Amino acid sequence: MTDRELDAAGIHDPLLRSAYAHCRRLNARHGKTYFLATRLLPAERRPAVHALYGFARWADDIVDDLGRPATPRDRARLLGDLRLRLVTGLSGGDSAEPVVRALSHTAFVYGIDHRHFADFMTAMRSDLYVTDYPTYGDLRRYMHGSAAVIGLQMLPVLGTVGPREEAAPHAAALGVAFQLTNFLRDVGEDLDRGRVYLPADLLAAHGADRELLVWSRRTGRRDPRITSALRAAAALTRDVYRTALPGLALLDPVSRPCVRTACVLYGGILDAVEEDGYAVLHRRAVVPRRRRAAVVLDGLVKVTARRMRAARTARARARAATETGTETGAGTGTGTTATATATATATASMSAVGGGTVPARHRLREGLV
Repeated sequence: MTDRELDAAGIHDPLLRSAYAHCRRLNARHGKTYFLATRLLPAERRPAVHALYGFARWADDIVDDLGRPATPRDRARLLGDLRLRLVTGLSGGDSAEPVVRALSHTAFVYGIDHRHFADFMTAMRSDLYVTDYPTYGDLRRYMHGSAAVIGLQMLPVLGTVGPREEAAPHAAALGVAFQLTNFLRDVGEDLDRGRVYLPADLLAAHGADRELLVWSRRTGRRDPRITSALRAAAALTRDVYRTALPGLALLDPVSRPCVRTACVLYGGILDAVEEDGYAVLHRRAVVPRRRRAAVVLDGLVKVTARRMRAARTARARARAATETGTETGAGTGTGTTATATATATATASMSAVGGGTVPARHRLREGLV
């Protein structure tokens, strides 16, 4: 994590800085799509996003790390340990674990509902024992904890232009859309872990089932029934994106480029799956690095241009207010007052676009109380 991001967020305690830096490294290493989109957020909000991702990644690795020789019972014990550390951290206690330290601090500063973390941990635990889902409704209940709550955790960090409750359903839907995208991309890898996230009723509607998926994975052979089911899963995922996208207009304007870019990047994964003929049981569909970079570069150009325009406007208003104050307040002290007011206005305007000083509600406390 750059010092600029930490300084902008008001994080000065060395242990906290180290914890957030650790989370950023996790995001950069494992969540490439997520990490690229995060670059479009104002610097002071990025550490919180890295903390949320870092925690989710850590829990996910306990459940899914194929390189870790552990039984479901061992993994359940590790998840239980993580849950206890989380409860302690969220209740104001200190934690020696960097991910929990950063997450607890982020939850405190942004007032994130602790129930979202509890629901997430419940979903992670179910992954140890649940290997498939009979219906899409069953899968959606699981995804409330594994995906929807991620969107709800993010919402206070992103900010909204109106009541948060109005944006919440869209944020939850976007979390679900992202996870459905990952499920489709990772069908083969998840099957190796003994799990199928494609609902059985969706597979059956196209003449497929778990056994057919296992056969295709084992033999490397294709089957039109599987392709048809995967195509239907992609269409279902795009429907969820359409439910989520109206929420963009409800977000703080400075956060919209980040979320919009994330939608384009994840949508690109669906495009890659389609372009590869839905061969996800045999190889992972990959969005070319140049295509991803082009999407992010386009977002960065637009964000930078908007911030520069806002900064110029703020400076122009400050100059106009100063000149007016000088003309009307000479000898009375009014000019000084006008200058101070103009400076404050300019600072507030720059903060609103991610520059200048950090709004008080986004300054991170150096310790939990």
